Amino acid sequence: MKRNIYIDFSYLLVVGMSLGAVLVLGIVVAAVVFNTGKLPVEILIDRYNAGIIMGEIFHRFSYWAYFLATFVGLYEAYMYKTGQRDAIVFAAAVTVSFSALMFSAVYSPKILEMQAQGGEATTSDTFENLHYASELDFKILAVALVVLFVRRLMLLRIS
Repeated sequence: MKRNIYIDFSYLLVVGMSLGAVLVLGIVVAAVVFNTGKLPVEILIDRYNAGIIMGEIFHRFSYWAYFLATFVGLYEAYMYKTGQRDAIVFAAAVTVSFSALMFSAVYSPKILEMQAQGGEATTSDTFENLHYASELDFKILAVALVVLFVRRLMLLRIS
């Protein structure tokens, strides 16, 4: 069966871009937004308003995460159907899809909902636990994207 190099390239591009987005959002954007007091200009944003800004950024990222989960699911289902099965790819693809969907469909909406209730809701233990779980999910997503990218690239190089 002849492989479509453009679909394979598009897949690797989407996975790589997603990894880049996760890393930039988690490492760069969050660090800047939550540490405005350290900027060379006078912009002071309290923690609650910084959280509102990050919430909106992650809400917009959620659209990409939905696309990512769908694209990974469709591509890997096609690869599975054509007989190109690999346990590592399967585990990484399932992890990417589920963690992207958990972040987009569960964590982001719940965090935004609690932020809309006001500052008291964001200081509760429930919010802290939810926020910690979303951070952990984002880290799991990053690791799964690395594994998926590297393993799929290795398998495409072999075939």
